[in-house]
Amino acid sequence: MPRFFTDQIDRHQGIITGEDAMHIAKSLRMHPGEELTLCDKHSGDYPGIIESVTPQQVIVSLGEKHPCIAEPSVHTALFQALPKGDKMEWIVQKAVELGVSEIHPVLTHRCISRPDAKSFAKKQERYQKIAYEAAKQCGRGIIPVFGPILTLEQALEQMLQYEKPMVFYEHSRQPLRDVLRGQWRSAAILVGSEGGFEQQEIQQALEKGICDASLGNRILRCETAPLAALSVLMYQSGNL
Repeated sequence: MPRFFTDQIDRHQGIITGEDAMHIAKSLRMHPGEELTLCDKHSGDYPGIIESVTPQQVIVSLGEKHPCIAEPSVHTALFQALPKGDKMEWIVQKAVELGVSEIHPVLTHRCISRPDAKSFAKKQERYQKIAYEAAKQCGRGIIPVFGPILTLEQALEQMLQYEKPMVFYEHSRQPLRDVLRGQWRSAAILVGSEGGFEQQEIQQALEKGICDASLGNRILRCETAPLAALSVLMYQSGNL
């Protein structure tokens, strides 16, 4: 069944506008009486029946709200050191599919890509759109946020807000399964760029109380590591 996000929900009626309304009218060619699902962007799903359709606006009669079954029970934030090229697009799309809640780009010492805030603004807009499309495609109950560039210091401070903050490091001897033991509801993971982390950056994280973790004896690419980590997190938390 087609599924769309909207924040225009009032009791038993929802309204879809913009590109999604155009898509419903022109591409899907849906008509009054057909069914779809609306999500309120806060993990609430509403079964709906179309009342009227134009390329500018679709009005939907809604049933009772129920929780989105596709939304993970844990809140996970990915702090990703900026990779080069278009790797971030792949990371954003797949991380959203796997259940990430937030994505924060981080500028570390070994990042080859070093855009300033102004030039990164358009890229951030594109990454947010990729997150939106991925969330819609895989049935998520929220649209994960892609944030502005952070320094490592800013990233480490934000990570302390989560129950399980961890940094992945190739020389770590702590298997991820051991780090994730026990009960937890939120996690933050920090992944390096193509060159990984400087030793002093790892030390900085450890001094903040962020633990190091290993993804095994193989060296994973910067676009593979976050997806491997998220897969393990979702499995360990019962969401995969």
